[in-house]
Amino acid sequence: SRPILDMSYSRHFLDFQGSSIPSSMKKLVVTKLSQNFREAVTLQQDSPVPLPGDGDLKLVNTFLFSSRFVGINASDINYSAGRYDASVKPPFDVGFEGVGEVVALGLSASADYTVGQAVAYVKAGSFAEYTVVPARQAVPLPSVKPEFLTLMVSGATAYLSLKELGDLSEGKKVLVTAAAGGTGQFAVQLAKKAKCHVIGTCSSDEKGGFLKSIGCDRTINYKTENVESVLRKDYPEGVDVVYESVGGKMFDLALNALAIKGRLIIIGFIAGYQNPTGLQPIKAELLPAKLLKKSASIRGFFLNHYLSDYKMALQHLLKMYERGDLVCEVDFGDMSPEGKFTGLESVFRAVDYMYMGKNIGKIVVELPHSVNSKL
Repeated sequence: SRPILDMSYSRHFLDFQGSSIPSSMKKLVVTKLSQNFREAVTLQQDSPVPLPGDGDLKLVNTFLFSSRFVGINASDINYSAGRYDASVKPPFDVGFEGVGEVVALGLSASADYTVGQAVAYVKAGSFAEYTVVPARQAVPLPSVKPEFLTLMVSGATAYLSLKELGDLSEGKKVLVTAAAGGTGQFAVQLAKKAKCHVIGTCSSDEKGGFLKSIGCDRTINYKTENVESVLRKDYPEGVDVVYESVGGKMFDLALNALAIKGRLIIIGFIAGYQNPTGLQPIKAELLPAKLLKKSASIRGFFLNHYLSDYKMALQHLLKMYERGDLVCEVDFGDMSPEGKFTGLESVFRAVDYMYMGKNIGKIVVELPHSVNSKL
């Protein structure tokens, strides 16, 4: 067995292959509050590598022939704008999730983890070459694969929101907006697993093809079809559940399409995030009457409020994926103007790509192998 490295007090240390972990690293830091990610965030070249305390793991992007991946989320710009916690002032770290390998351990973390182990985590500050993660917040993985990263925020959001709020059952009609995106892909598949009829909105025929490949019954390309007309014509009695992440006009359309006792689950409103307020206008003055008329309901879902069920959800999704029952589509930006998202420098491009609406599946940035520098 490998020796356990007690990193609680050491300033300089070796990874288990015997090569040095550098004392400095690159990371992204919010230096100015703004919903414009490029204005808000700075790439720091020589930030000190953090040291794990007694119960922490340290994760790194470099380990013998393996890579580490970080996920892009629509809410990255909400975070850079300071919308989640007004008390936090710049500078602060950014990025929500990552997959990597353990390169050093605090003593008590060594009871459950080993150096070299593949781990996923959800924690602020993932846009960095090295990250300290409390062991209790880490999820052991069979290997370092970008597909696992898709489940951490995007998959878990779909699973828990539909399980807790969706009341899915056979034959129900489920509308998923932004259905070919990072979280929409899971809402489509999970609704199909519940034997529902699934309708997905998207912005291209290519996305529509992907949605059909994962079981979507009806795709609506809102660039070439009128969503309101299609829903009124094909679903005159309305839809039972809406998984809504777009906001603005799409929210209004989805609200109007609800059936009697229909449920609209809000997991975001990406259409407004780039605005100074973070919101897009909706026709709110008619909202109470519309809900009353249909005995309908609207529920918000924020993953942070369901953390007690998070590990259960993740284990369920991991098992589905490993059985081959779940497609975890990853978009590395190969079709973006400057090609694949590689290195922390490309996080800026990846965020732009998301807001251009080009991605199919979850946008993931690969942090490439690098030779560890000598201390």
